Amino acid sequence: MENSIIKQITDRLEALIDGSSLFLVDIKIKPTNNIKIYLDGDTGVTIDAVSKINRSLYKQLEESEMFPDGDFSLEVSSAGIDEPLKFFRQYVKNIGRKVEVTLQDDQVRNGVLTAATEAEITLEETIGKKKEVTSTAIPFGDIKKTVVQISF
Repeated sequence: MENSIIKQITDRLEALIDGSSLFLVDIKIKPTNNIKIYLDGDTGVTIDAVSKINRSLYKQLEESEMFPDGDFSLEVSSAGIDEPLKFFRQYVKNIGRKVEVTLQDDQVRNGVLTAATEAEITLEETIGKKKEVTSTAIPFGDIKKTVVQISF
């Protein structure tokens, strides 16, 4: 049942963001029919865009009567900076930023994301007391998760 609802919501959302730089990162539905949608964009996500999508999608869901008695809530937001990168587009968007990459063997690598192809990312790491800079290619298959590091 939940997969069917997610598919219907995804289809409606994709129609709303078609032709924009926005893309769907995740949809979560709690048992209380609290729907949370996380978006990202090649050039970022504005509050205005999130508000428009939220209003339009809410209206569509209400009219569809997918949830009896309108018993649902909807939250549309940008994917949080602390959320792991999920899609190639997110890696490309974050080139030049510091990231923490956790490999499948739980080894953690920190550095600057300098490139991303469909097959791998390139991480520039500063290693040792001499601060030696090395460039390492990491295939996507070796990555468990990648999180952008916030710098102040």
